[in-house]
Amino acid sequence: MSPSKSDRGSETRELILVTAERLFAEHGVEAVSNRQVSEAAGQSNNFAVGYHFGSKEELVVAIVRRHSESIERRRTELLAEISGSPDLRDWASCLVRPTTEHLASLGSPSWYARFVAQVTTHPSFRELVTNEALSSRAMQQIVEGMFRLVPRLPEEVQQERGYMSRLLIVHMCAERERALHEGTAPPRSTWESTAAGLVDALVGVWLAPVTARR
Repeated sequence: MSPSKSDRGSETRELILVTAERLFAEHGVEAVSNRQVSEAAGQSNNFAVGYHFGSKEELVVAIVRRHSESIERRRTELLAEISGSPDLRDWASCLVRPTTEHLASLGSPSWYARFVAQVTTHPSFRELVTNEALSSRAMQQIVEGMFRLVPRLPEEVQQERGYMSRLLIVHMCAERERALHEGTAPPRSTWESTAAGLVDALVGVWLAPVTARR
């Protein structure tokens, strides 16, 4: 039996997502056009991306959502396990491990960590992806749990350390993914030990003293 039009459409959509993720990870979102994605995905119709996703913004969000279900499910599981823990490390683990475990499950080569690094350094796509992550109920609970355990911080310091935390997680994961792809030695031997290092660093960031203003 030949595949239905709906099945072919789903296969094409998935192929475009995988191809776009790789190209955006390698070259950056701005440098890759929808037409190039369509061509690299083997689509004779150069407007295939527009047909299936609309704009590039919608394509970026679709790539994020392709991975977010697995990550969100693990976040929810970890939250249930720590249930009101007074240990900041537990909450930092909830922030880190769902992502590192998902990346480990992808095998190598994978592209998602580098894709996220590219889009979160882009002025307009950064807000899209950040808002998508913060819309997660589990993520909101993690942030609330962490803030209950860190010292009271000035608003601008709290925002700064939140930004530092995102940078640490996003770019350390991207660097490990890149090293695995290139066959060079990453700082940590496994994704699990990478997560442990990130948790250590995040706890240090949030508990670091604040220099008094002069």
